[in-house]
Amino acid sequence: MSIIGQVESLWRYPVKSMRGESRQKLFAGFSGIYGDRLFAFRSSAAPSGFPFLTGRECDQMLLYCPRFRDPQKAAMPSNQAEAEAISPGLNPLPANSDELALDIETPAGEVLAIDHPDLTRQLRAAAGQDHALTLLHSDRAMTDCRPISLFSLQTAKQLGDEVGTALDKRRFRANVYLDLAGAEGFSENSLVGRRVRIGSKVVVSVLERDPRCKMITLDPDTALQSPEVLRKVAQSHDGMAGVYGAILVEGTLRVGDPVEVLD
Repeated sequence: MSIIGQVESLWRYPVKSMRGESRQKLFAGFSGIYGDRLFAFRSSAAPSGFPFLTGRECDQMLLYCPRFRDPQKAAMPSNQAEAEAISPGLNPLPANSDELALDIETPAGEVLAIDHPDLTRQLRAAAGQDHALTLLHSDRAMTDCRPISLFSLQTAKQLGDEVGTALDKRRFRANVYLDLAGAEGFSENSLVGRRVRIGSKVVVSVLERDPRCKMITLDPDTALQSPEVLRKVAQSHDGMAGVYGAILVEGTLRVGDPVEVLD
């Protein structure tokens, strides 16, 4: 076993393809990060296998800012401490829908409930009228592939060096950003097929590299496109950047937690 770095920051994305939020701690459950990607918009113009409206079709989605009305109740399962006291492997309950009520601040500064018709109309206008939209709500994260994503600061720096401009790590939309001190970019690739412990409890099985798409070309603050970022990842890194994992042992992640390779 060896410690390879620490958690630099933690992020979740309450609405698929909208702006994320940074947290000092997050609960990592078997189905994903608590409060992550609980809402999404289904598009009639999207394929049935991936029916969501995302920044690929509507880059303006990144400028909408979700906020839970009760951040405390949305932070962790309400019965987490009691469940862990009974058994270290007992699954805590997800929150009730009213505990995860969500508002969206639009690019114009207007605040709308996630289910407000005006929000849907705005998104459809930005995406195009071919996209008839339906709001989806799930008790677990509607992630693209795996429950949790990890990305190192060193990879973001290397990619920035390769394209000749500093890249904001947020464009890679990871849940856990790692500081792998002393390592080169893309060192997280070596974790595929291995287990890592983050903090004192959470164990993640790193399953695969993360295939990338147009989303990484979008500036997280302006939504302006930099196609050269995806082009460089495709040409020099097999179209992959960062890694996906499955959570084997649930628990709380914290900024500053050590990251330890178990095998």
